Amino acid sequence: MRFIVLLVFSLFLAACSDDLTTSDPYADWTASDFYDSAKDALRSGEFETAIKNLESLEARFPFSPYARQAQLDVAYAYYKFEEYDSAIAAADRFLRLNPRDKYVDYAWYLKGLCNFKRGSGLLDAWFPREMSKHDTQTMFDAINDFSTLVRRFPDSRYAPDAYQRLVYLRNKLAEHEIDAADYYMKRQAWLAAIKRSQYVLEKYPTTPASRDALKIMIKAYKKLGMTDLAADAEKVLQANHIKTDSADIQLQDMTREKP
Repeated sequence: MRFIVLLVFSLFLAACSDDLTTSDPYADWTASDFYDSAKDALRSGEFETAIKNLESLEARFPFSPYARQAQLDVAYAYYKFEEYDSAIAAADRFLRLNPRDKYVDYAWYLKGLCNFKRGSGLLDAWFPREMSKHDTQTMFDAINDFSTLVRRFPDSRYAPDAYQRLVYLRNKLAEHEIDAADYYMKRQAWLAAIKRSQYVLEKYPTTPASRDALKIMIKAYKKLGMTDLAADAEKVLQANHIKTDSADIQLQDMTREKP
């Protein structure tokens, strides 16, 4: 009788094991299998599959040599899948868990790219958005990410591109202020327009928008009857050839990948 009970129990365990194997097609996969499959999916543009395999890899093999790389690769996969918030969260997690990793510079660069592109949509391919006319918070976030990269890793392979994007973003932020100043000018809010223009000269003095800021100030001062201040601003505009960064930097590579 005891033998029969043990036999039935053994058969029951075997059946459960078979059911688990059948329900989980990845039960026999190793960390290497998950990683290789994820890399193949990334190369073929199957980003959702890559994300699934990379997250499964880390969950099943948290102490595997592949787990750390999977943390960063999943951030890249989310970025390519245009899930920018998830990509930023994954990059932040990588930075928190691996502050001395050799790819820390890339994690900051990837965060910058995500913030640079956040807010874009499907129509941008046909109707490119004008960044200066949208919410500026993502631009400030991107500036923080790229600035951290350039400051902490000046020799990084990503630093030159990050610097170009910083110049571009500063130009767009300055244009945003000019747009606001123009708005106030149209509504004859001369003092508000002057304040916006002064802000451009204080914060973004080397951008092309600084010339527009002086022109607005000249006109606004004249409207207020402040001819002396208008003359001073005009002298600055005429006498000083303001050295500016180019607002039309060509960003050739928006999705550069790590080696």
